[in-house]
Amino acid sequence: MSRLQVFAEDDGATPLLDTTDAEAIAMALGEIGVTFERWPLKPLDADSDILAVYAEEVARLTAQGGYRSIDVARIAPDHPEREAMRGKFLSEHTHSEDEVRFFVEGEGLFTLHHDRQVFNMLCCAGDLISVPAGMRHWFDMGAAPRFTAIRLFVNPDGWIAAFTGSDIAERFPRLEPA
Repeated sequence: MSRLQVFAEDDGATPLLDTTDAEAIAMALGEIGVTFERWPLKPLDADSDILAVYAEEVARLTAQGGYRSIDVARIAPDHPEREAMRGKFLSEHTHSEDEVRFFVEGEGLFTLHHDRQVFNMLCCAGDLISVPAGMRHWFDMGAAPRFTAIRLFVNPDGWIAAFTGSDIAERFPRLEPA
């Protein structure tokens, strides 16, 4: 279940807000410029082309954001590079473009650092999140990651991060197994 927790940047133990209500999540994230939507999940089988199944939704986003590169990231608990991949995203960073993800399966924890607050957003299947360019954030896929996400980029080179050098991510909750 999708969940948003908001903390003061100096206290990663006591949430100021803790909600699973999609409307409340969209409103709280919208106030800081982050888009959050819940999309109906569509049936997929093992041979489904995920981009074809979600073509209408992807076309809408592409028209709105000018995205030129779209792919599907699928990570499973037995992925041989899972630890290195997790470590790559765990430090606070920014991007020169919006970071747009739609979770088709599984979950991942986006943590956003804005105006002396930290927003832990647990995204699950059916969640779309768009983190605006320049917003400090990090992502945790967990120690045993399991997710499939559609990723949209303006830059055809894909994911390019500018790390802030801050250790703030070490002081906030990570994605723990259910």
